Amino acid sequence: MAQGDSALKDRHDAAYDTPRKYKVILHNDDFTPMEFVVEILIRIFRKSQAEAVDIMLSVHNSGTGVAGEYSYDMAHTLASKAMRLARESGYPLTLSCQPV
Repeated sequence: MAQGDSALKDRHDAAYDTPRKYKVILHNDDFTPMEFVVEILIRIFRKSQAEAVDIMLSVHNSGTGVAGEYSYDMAHTLASKAMRLARESGYPLTLSCQPV
C-alpha cells in the first residue's frame, strides 16, 4: 500500500464514523392550534410537556422551532408522520428537515 493510500483510507473511514444529523423544523402558520403542535411534539417526537410547550412557543414567536435532531431517515419519517396527522386533522402544519 502506498503512503497516500493510507491517508485516503483514514479519511474515508472517518467520514463514516458518525452519520450526519438532520434537524426537524416546525414552521408557524395561522391555522394550526398551539395545543395540536404540543400534542404532535409529545406523541411523535417524544418530548415532555414542558419541552413541547417551549418548542411550540418558539414556533409561535420566531416562526420556526426545532423538534429534534435525527438521522436522515428518522428525521424524514417523523416529519412525514407529523404532517400526515396534521392533514388528517385538517391543519396545514409544515415540517422540514435540514442538515445540522
